[in-house]
Amino acid sequence: MSKKRGLFISVEGPEGAGKTTVIKEIEQQLISRGHSVLLTREPGGIEIAEKIRGIILDPDHTTMDSRTEALLYAAARRQHLVEKVFPALNEGTIVLCDRFIDSSLAYQGYARGLGIDEVWSINQFAIEDQMPDCTLFFDIEPEAGMARIAQNSQREINRLDLEALSFHEKVYEGYKLLTERFPDRIKVIDADQPVENVCRDALLALTPFVEQT
Repeated sequence: MSKKRGLFISVEGPEGAGKTTVIKEIEQQLISRGHSVLLTREPGGIEIAEKIRGIILDPDHTTMDSRTEALLYAAARRQHLVEKVFPALNEGTIVLCDRFIDSSLAYQGYARGLGIDEVWSINQFAIEDQMPDCTLFFDIEPEAGMARIAQNSQREINRLDLEALSFHEKVYEGYKLLTERFPDRIKVIDADQPVENVCRDALLALTPFVEQT
């Protein structure tokens, strides 16, 4: 008897949404319920993709062309899928991924002005129709998110953090468009509340999907 395919969950949001903190709590909660869980991130998760991440987010690389940026994200995404995500899903594991294709659509497609459909096309080649079963969008206004970053002295500052507030406002607009385009897949979580409430709401949103595995 073949193993049941796993569940692919992505977590999205603008800078300062608190994704990294909450996704770790989700991982622990799902493990405590007896699920096999793999926590990973984009760009990164495996050696090659982490090296590409270093190139993309290096604060010195401010001259990077927007199309180059989009292609690098897609390349890192492909390698990460092949090396880490596909094998885990085939083993029946729940994969929790900190960012996936929606980040490219919001950041490069909308905020950089490349076009959501154009960046979608680039990524179709990379992902081979592997979309998340469920995506949690951590909803927080850009100003509030950037204020959180400014208060967190432990957080690594990357190239995207150096962008003007207007850029992050465009990212947020892009995400909002995606929640309208994919309402069945993307579940909106109010991230501008205490972290324990965000964790609770995220787990509630995931429960119907997890119960199917």
